[in-house]
Amino acid sequence: MSLFFGIDTSNYRTSAAVFDSETREWHNSGRLLEVPEGRIGLRQSDALFQHVLHLPERIAELESGFGNRIRAIAASTRPRAVEGSYMPCFLAGAGQARSMAHALDVPFYAVSHQQGHLAAAALSAGALELLRQPFLAWHLSGGTTELLYVRPEGELFQAEIIGGTDDLAAGQLIDRAGRLLDLPFPSGAELETLADACTQPETPFRPKVTDAHFSLSGAQNKIEQLHRKGAPRETVARYAIDIVSAAVIRATEQAVHKTGLPVLCAGGVMSNRLLQQRMKDAFGAKFAEPVLSGDNAVGVAVLAAMLSGEL
Repeated sequence: MSLFFGIDTSNYRTSAAVFDSETREWHNSGRLLEVPEGRIGLRQSDALFQHVLHLPERIAELESGFGNRIRAIAASTRPRAVEGSYMPCFLAGAGQARSMAHALDVPFYAVSHQQGHLAAAALSAGALELLRQPFLAWHLSGGTTELLYVRPEGELFQAEIIGGTDDLAAGQLIDRAGRLLDLPFPSGAELETLADACTQPETPFRPKVTDAHFSLSGAQNKIEQLHRKGAPRETVARYAIDIVSAAVIRATEQAVHKTGLPVLCAGGVMSNRLLQQRMKDAFGAKFAEPVLSGDNAVGVAVLAAMLSGEL
């Protein structure tokens, strides 16, 4: 048995995971960071503190003694694998992982949060082979709305941004719509449940999409206007999701037309069932199961196996 250990300490969730490269089985232990009621995010200092507090609990939830079988350890140490990409919240996981690797005398690998998302999505979709060839990928999360051209480079892969938002991220729009409707943060799951009850959806505002790039700041104004008019809560929720869906579909159309590449979808916003169905119907897009769509450490553990030559 070849076990690989991963840690991810994002701005939303503390996660630790083990991955078996032989059976492809995994166990992820994660918990959302606690955000005060009425707020739509945390300061980095607060997020870092919560990771330091909760990470030992996440590791303790994994099978006792798993360290005796660990071949390598990885941690997400930055948002993206590009120069200058940095967020303090990743220091908690990186420090813990480096210390564990030293104590166990196994290799430590630094990867990016985004690379972990892509690896988790590929694993969950049964499409790990995509990580060895060029493909298109969406990373839709609370703070990221990027359409990526992914290609093998070095020991892993590099992701170049070729589309997405130029301002507000899709997850930010969803969370702001959620706050408008008095939903807890993060609001994606609750907003989806509310939208499912909508029987008379409004025709969505369609952001202009040029060369796979678009803006969502105007969409926020449209959602607020609809809410002020007294539209039912479920109608407002569906309207927000439909706006994001329309922009993502159009941007994907433009990118697929230009490249002809397959599409992989990652990130918590991509766990929305309506958006998934539309992407599958239009492009045959591949998705992670919901538990691996949001922030998790499984993809990071998968990357440890890849970097060790076990995948």
